[in-house]
Amino acid sequence: MSLSPIEEAQGRRIGTIEYVSPDEIKVSLDLDAPDNTAINTGNPRSFPRINNYLIIPGDAGFVVGQVEWLAIERSPFPKRKGLQDFGLVDLPYPSRKLSLNPVGTLSQENTDRAAPSFSFKRGVYAFPTVGDPVLLPTDEQLRNIIESGANRRVLIGRAPLAGNAEVRIDPDRLFGRHLAVLGNTGSGKSCTVAGLIQWCLGDAKREAKQEVNARFIVLDPNGEYTKAFDNATVFKADTPAQQLKVPLWFWNSEEWCSFVQASGKSQRPLLRRALREIRSGIDPLVDDADDEARKRELRRYLSSQLISIRSDRRSNAIKTDQHRFGGKLRVVNEDLVQKKSEVPECAQEIDGITTTISSALTANDKSWNDKSGKTVENYKPFTEQQVAAITDAFNTALKSLGGILYQEGPGENTPIPFEGNAFADHLEVLADQENVSQFIDTLIIRIRTMLADPQMKAILGGSTEVTLEQWLKDYIGDSSAARSVTVVDLSLIPSEVIHIVTAVIARMIFEALQRYRLSHSEGKTLPTVLVMEEAHTFIRRYREDAEEPSSAATCCRVFERIAREGRKFGLGLVLSSQRPSELSQTVLSQCNSFLLHRLSNDKDQEAVSKLLPDNLRGILRELPVLPTRYAFLLGWASELPILTEIRELAKSQQPESADPDFWAVWTGKDESGNKVKREVDWKTLADNWQTADKSQQSDELETVFAEEQSAEITDEDIPF
Repeated sequence: MSLSPIEEAQGRRIGTIEYVSPDEIKVSLDLDAPDNTAINTGNPRSFPRINNYLIIPGDAGFVVGQVEWLAIERSPFPKRKGLQDFGLVDLPYPSRKLSLNPVGTLSQENTDRAAPSFSFKRGVYAFPTVGDPVLLPTDEQLRNIIESGANRRVLIGRAPLAGNAEVRIDPDRLFGRHLAVLGNTGSGKSCTVAGLIQWCLGDAKREAKQEVNARFIVLDPNGEYTKAFDNATVFKADTPAQQLKVPLWFWNSEEWCSFVQASGKSQRPLLRRALREIRSGIDPLVDDADDEARKRELRRYLSSQLISIRSDRRSNAIKTDQHRFGGKLRVVNEDLVQKKSEVPECAQEIDGITTTISSALTANDKSWNDKSGKTVENYKPFTEQQVAAITDAFNTALKSLGGILYQEGPGENTPIPFEGNAFADHLEVLADQENVSQFIDTLIIRIRTMLADPQMKAILGGSTEVTLEQWLKDYIGDSSAARSVTVVDLSLIPSEVIHIVTAVIARMIFEALQRYRLSHSEGKTLPTVLVMEEAHTFIRRYREDAEEPSSAATCCRVFERIAREGRKFGLGLVLSSQRPSELSQTVLSQCNSFLLHRLSNDKDQEAVSKLLPDNLRGILRELPVLPTRYAFLLGWASELPILTEIRELAKSQQPESADPDFWAVWTGKDESGNKVKREVDWKTLADNWQTADKSQQSDELETVFAEEQSAEITDEDIPF
C-alpha cells in the first residue's frame, strides 16, 4: 500500500523549528531521529553531519538548509512526542539541536507521485515559522539540490555528503565572472586549476566532435604546468626554440616609469616625451625604403618641432629660458642636416630652415671657454623677429610637403618598434638639451644596465625579432584553433623585470581583446581565460598614496583593471593563491565564484569571510580540516555551497607540484620497494647554465666585430 504525501513526509521528519532568523534556523531534533544513519530516505545516509542538507515544507515548496553546527542540550525532562504518564518519574534526558543556514528553495515541477521532479533556486523569500517540521530530503530531492542549475556541462567532482551526486559547472558562469581557487600549499589547488582546463576542453571537444576554438593562457611563475597539457604551447625564458619574448617597445609609459623608478617632477615628463618621439621616428606601415615614407617622417618631424617652437614663443621661453631654447635650435639644426642626406629631394625646403636657424644662433651666440678649454654654450635672449623668421621657414617647408600635422605621431603607449639602445641615447640627448642631465642619469643607467644583461636581452628582444601580429598569434591564438592552451613559464625571469613582464603580457592580452570587440560592429567578444598562478605575488596589495609607482603596484593595477572590465571584453580571470589575505581586495571582490581548499591561517580565513554572506561564514570553520582534493564550490558558478571531492587527475596530467620525497631519496626506495636514485651532475648543469649567457654574449661580440669591420675601424678608434 502506497503512502500519502503527508504520511511519507511524516516518516522523514527529524525535528521541529525553535528559532528563525534570515541567516539562521535552529532545530530541536526528535528523540527518535536518526543518530548515526538515516535509512528512510531511499538509501542509507549518514545523519546528522555538518554540511548535510535538510528541507522544511512551506507554501513555496521546501526551504533548503545546510547544517552548520550540532549540539546537545541537557533537558530536565524528556521532550518526546505523545502523551506522558505523569504517574511515572522521568529521568533527565539530553536533547539534540542543530543550526541550519537557509540557502534556497526546492519546488516540485510535476504532480507525478511515482517520479516527482524538483527544481532548486538560490534564495529564500518565504521563511518557515516556529513549530514547523524539518524533514530529511529523499535521494531524488538531494540530487535535484546538488545537481541544480542550467547548462551543467562539465563534471568537476562529486558531493560526498549527498550520495556522491555529480557536481557540474557551467563554464560561462565559472570563467565569465572570474574565479578564485584558494588554499594552502598541498591542498590541491594546482591540480584543480589544471583539471578545470582539461575537463572543460575535453567535454567541449566531445560536444563539438572537432578541435575547439578555446583560449587558456597560464602565467606560471614556478614552471609547474609545462607538462600538464597535451599540445600546449610553452614559452620559457631559457629555451631558444620556445623563447619568451616581451619586447621593450610593448611597454607603455607607466610600465617604463615604474621600472626605472622615475620621479613625477622632472624624470617622468621627459621619459614620456622620449617615448613619444622615439615611437614617432618609425612608420611600421610603410617600407623604410619608400620615398613617400621618408617624406612623411620628415613632415611629422617638422610639424612636431614647429609646435614646440610656437609653445616656447607663447610662454616667452625665447627670452626667459634662452639657453634651453638655443640648445633646442642647435639640436634641430643638426638633425635637419642629417635628414638632408636621407631625403635629398627635400634639400631645398630643409636648407631654408637651417639657414634661418643658423643666422639666429650666430647672432645670439655668447658661448665661452672655461679654464679647461671646454666650450660652455650660452645665448642671449632671442627676438620676436628671429623666432618669427624661423616659424615662417618651417611653414614654407611644410606647405610644400602637404601641410602641418598637428599630431606628433603615435602616442607614447602605441606598440611601435624601437631599439632599447636608441631609446637610451635619445633620452640622453633630451636631458642634455633640457639641461637636466643630472636628474636623468640614474634612469639612463638603469636602462643601459638592463640592456647589458644577456638574460634580460633574450626576453626583451630587439625591434625586429618579433612583430605585434606574430606575438598575438603565438600567445593568444588565431582562427586555426590548432591549440587551446598557452603556458608562459616565468620561473627564470630576473626578479628586476618579472613584475613588469607579467604586467605587459596581461595588459597586451586585455587590450587586444578590447580592440577585437571594438572592431566588430556587433560587439562580439573572443572568450579567453587568463590564469594567474601564485597570484599573491603579482596581485599584491599596494599603497595607493605612494609617490613613485613600483613595478609590483603597476602589475597589480593591470589585474585590477582586468578584474573590473575583463568580462565585457570576453576575458575571464582565474586566480590561484595560498595567501588570500595578501591579495588586492579590488581583484578578490570582483571574483564571483570560489573554490576554497584547506585554509588554516586565521588572516586568510578572515579575508575570505569578508567575501561571503553572513549565513555562510560557518563554512570557514571547516576549511582548516578539509582533506586534499576537497573544496567548497560557492558563488555564481553554483546554486548553493557544495563540499566537492574534486576529480583526480592522471599522474601524467598533474602539474609538477608534488611534495618532495625526502624519505624515498634518503633510503633509496619508495613505498612500493622500487629503487629511487637522484644522480647529481653539477658540472653539466653549471656548463649549460654558463653557456647560455656566453653564447648570447659571443653573438653580441660577433655583431659588434662585423659592424667594426664594415666601418673599417682601426685599433686606435677602439676605446678598449
